[in-house]
Amino acid sequence: MEEIKTYRTYELDPRVKYKRVIVKLSGEALAGENGMGIDSEKLDFVCAQIAEIQRLGVEIGIVIGGGNFWRGRQADEKMNRSAADHMGMLATVMNALAIQDRLEQHDIPVRVQTALTITKVAEPYILRKAIRHFEKGRIVIFACGTGNPYFSTDTGAALRACEINADALLLAKNVDGVYDSDPKLNKDAKKFDSLSYMQVISLGLKAMDTTAITMCMDNNIPIIAFSLMEKDSIKHAVFGEKIGTFIGKSDAK
Repeated sequence: MEEIKTYRTYELDPRVKYKRVIVKLSGEALAGENGMGIDSEKLDFVCAQIAEIQRLGVEIGIVIGGGNFWRGRQADEKMNRSAADHMGMLATVMNALAIQDRLEQHDIPVRVQTALTITKVAEPYILRKAIRHFEKGRIVIFACGTGNPYFSTDTGAALRACEINADALLLAKNVDGVYDSDPKLNKDAKKFDSLSYMQVISLGLKAMDTTAITMCMDNNIPIIAFSLMEKDSIKHAVFGEKIGTFIGKSDAK
């Protein structure tokens, strides 16, 4: 008979400012050099950071995009938008299962919950069950966005953050914060240390889509946008240290 594995739970580290968080990852965070698929070294790097904050006693929900496999905007004009968006949701499931598998190799207990019902590979999303997983020290990966077309995984992350009553939404990006223009195209782009929700919306900044920003604003959930590729960046964020761009009720952290 296969041995049932037990996992250790961890006391909350006193340095932690945000006890329960949603970590929003892009699919590209796992991608290889061509921007597609899953690169094993990048997967290891991401999962090692997440495992570290789990051992600090942080309750973690993860929402990941599927852009390393499919984006709705890749569809040609002949494809129905709903079909294209559902394909994108299924792409997030592949990423979720990859993260689950690698985190379990770090001896971290994980559950994947999907907004679309795919019970052969994951649990259906049930809020009360997700909360129970947190209480038992498990990480929950929320796949398939909101489960509805026309909504981004950013909005899915904001929705889950509101539902689980998260202390913060950690927006782990491929740039080190929010800029007034694309820093890859404009060497003079200005980085913001902090912004209010309304500033993000009024300035048309591309930190997250407007629906996601508005949802966090209405529920007073701070957003911290930072570079995932910086060493220990997620840990610095949960400690409340100065990193990336802080988005909240006012432009002062």
